[in-house]
Amino acid sequence: MYLRHTTRKKDGKIHRYWRLVRSVRVGRRVIQQTVAHLGELDEHGRLQARALARTLIGAPEQARLFDDGSAHLTVPVRLKGVRVERSRQFGDVYLALALWRGTGLAKLCEELLPAGKESVPWATMASVLVAARLCEPSSELHIAEDWYRRTALCDLLQLDDAQVNKDRLYRALDELLAHKAAIEAHLSQRCGELFAIQNEVLLYDVTSTYFEGQAAANPLAQRGYSRDHRPDCKQVCIALVVTVEGFPLGYEVFPGNTHDSRTLQTIVATMEARHGVVGRVWITDRGMASAANLAWLRQTGRRYIIGAPKSELKKFSAALATHAGWRAIREGVEVKLVRCTDTGDTIILCRSADRQNKERAMHEKFSARIDAALARLAGRIEHSIKPIDPTQVNRQIGRILQQNQRAAARFDVRLIAVDCAAGYRLQVHINTPFDDWAALSEGAYLLRSNITDWSDQQLWKAYIQLTQAEAAFRIQKDQLRVRPIWHQRADRVQAHILVCFLAFVLWKTLEMWQQRAGLGNSPRTVLEELVRIQSHDVVLPTTTHADIRLRCVAQPDDAQSVLLERLGIVLPKRMRMTDLDLPAVAVSA
Repeated sequence: MYLRHTTRKKDGKIHRYWRLVRSVRVGRRVIQQTVAHLGELDEHGRLQARALARTLIGAPEQARLFDDGSAHLTVPVRLKGVRVERSRQFGDVYLALALWRGTGLAKLCEELLPAGKESVPWATMASVLVAARLCEPSSELHIAEDWYRRTALCDLLQLDDAQVNKDRLYRALDELLAHKAAIEAHLSQRCGELFAIQNEVLLYDVTSTYFEGQAAANPLAQRGYSRDHRPDCKQVCIALVVTVEGFPLGYEVFPGNTHDSRTLQTIVATMEARHGVVGRVWITDRGMASAANLAWLRQTGRRYIIGAPKSELKKFSAALATHAGWRAIREGVEVKLVRCTDTGDTIILCRSADRQNKERAMHEKFSARIDAALARLAGRIEHSIKPIDPTQVNRQIGRILQQNQRAAARFDVRLIAVDCAAGYRLQVHINTPFDDWAALSEGAYLLRSNITDWSDQQLWKAYIQLTQAEAAFRIQKDQLRVRPIWHQRADRVQAHILVCFLAFVLWKTLEMWQQRAGLGNSPRTVLEELVRIQSHDVVLPTTTHADIRLRCVAQPDDAQSVLLERLGIVLPKRMRMTDLDLPAVAVSA
């Protein structure tokens, strides 16, 4: 990444505005993409960033760990033998541990997992698992055999490489899973303390993640509707609850063949038991909008905004067709409120210009495909010199319509018996009611709500925030690699998902921290920059034939310095070394 600035003259003064850019290859070109607008980087901005960092992570620069008291010693050094050894990744794991402490998870795990007879505290092993999932998602075996020894966690946690093995990591998974409910209850309180997040409005969505392997002993592993397009694999369903800002509050795991609508009542009851009931508004998509769920929500007095199946639009075709009552709440988006006489719900009719163009293009695309395929089939029938099998032709017609379902209802296709060599000809009629309804309904969708004291704009904007839950799934799948699941035991699967959930908590905390520090919303960019900051052992041979070994942290370059300054983080320059690190003739510095 690079620093670029723009100079402007304003009110007789020259202002220099900085931005952070990176080079990105697009096709054959390399362009500079802005990562963050940094403003003028004045003293006031630096103080604000530092104050935010102290609120979030306290003071991660622990004097005991980073100050050995030898900074002012002076010794003569033989330059010929100066060397650098033991390079480790420092910046990303340092930030991960700062986030782990800042979210209060470090202290919570110490309380939930008190030290016993084990040689390494389970709370420490939990921090290793979550930091690894955030920085370089991989298996427990990879953490033990490769990743951990490449990082400076052994210095930051005072935990030797040999003490981190796969068996201890697996045991840590088991220990952590038992406290899932307590962890989620803690997060509800902590997110409000850090970012003043309100969790009265909760967004809820369901996804699936698949297994590699048979998982024969796991009753949760079932085949069902796969969002990952892997119907050949068993899967589990993950139901996630986040705030309007996207901060995760909790989740539940269901068997892979569970329909979305069957998860709603369980999730609502579970989350309200942990986070309270008063004032909750539940927002979810149309997969949960079964009649039983809607009736249960109304009868129990819960407030909701739920997407409705598009088939329900026909019940409100008259309101959709009239021009009166529509209000533009955003460029290209119109909303109209209608009362449902059956249930008393408020129906929010929505119409989007972008969505209309998309659906129209899809209808035209699939209609053209059906036209072309039917024309080819009609040509083969017409030029056939022997009688055709009508059963086989009907199967071909069904296959054409099935492959293009978006426009299949537009066509009425029949085989008509005629006096010719083939014995039949193809007759195709266009259903004009389909075209009429498509013209009216393209770009339209509807929502249901029992909230009466919100405006149409508030209702629509609240529902649109459901994209935060969808984004959370994308991050967990693509960035934190919750899929595929390699564990076969049911408890280990649950523990794997919990670690991914906690890593997402750190991810979202960093993202919200970035936004408030003016650094955009790409945590992976920050982690990729900071991973290049390493720690090294600098060995200085002295004239007395003893070696001085200094464990130093590389100084950040300009771009990294800007990131750290805006985040309010001060990296240490040295780290204390343990007795195990020092050879008998070395002097600790």
